[in-house]
Amino acid sequence: MSRLSGRNFSNNILGEFVQVETLTLTITDESEAAFSGGVPDGFTDGKVSAEVEVELTAKYFKVVHDAAKSAGSYRDLPLDDIVCYANTGDEEKKVEAFGVKWKPQDILNIDPSSTDASKFKMTGLVTSPLFVKIDGVSYLSTSDTQHVL
Repeated sequence: MSRLSGRNFSNNILGEFVQVETLTLTITDESEAAFSGGVPDGFTDGKVSAEVEVELTAKYFKVVHDAAKSAGSYRDLPLDDIVCYANTGDEEKKVEAFGVKWKPQDILNIDPSSTDASKFKMTGLVTSPLFVKIDGVSYLSTSDTQHVL
């Protein structure tokens, strides 16, 4: 059976397929346990957020640069719906994040003794109420988004 690895993923960022060095999507859910008299008694829904961190070589950072140039600046990059998809024939995974606001982070890291390719890091804030889907299933419930969508 062929298992998924990072090598299997195709990643679409800013409308282009890019090869990433690393990509992490982190969801923060501040839901909490509710208590009555110090004893767990249910839960309360908390706010949610998600952040993407991606590291690209210069070759693929050019996709970001060209989009920023077209937009007029890096801060004017359009909100982006990203898709990460992998299929080995035996296993499949698709993760989507919506309305990502990209922020270049580490744009220069020079090590004269290294032969590694130059890398550029960006973070992105998920800003859409569509939020994140994992294999087509929304992370948020319909009650979470009922007055937003």
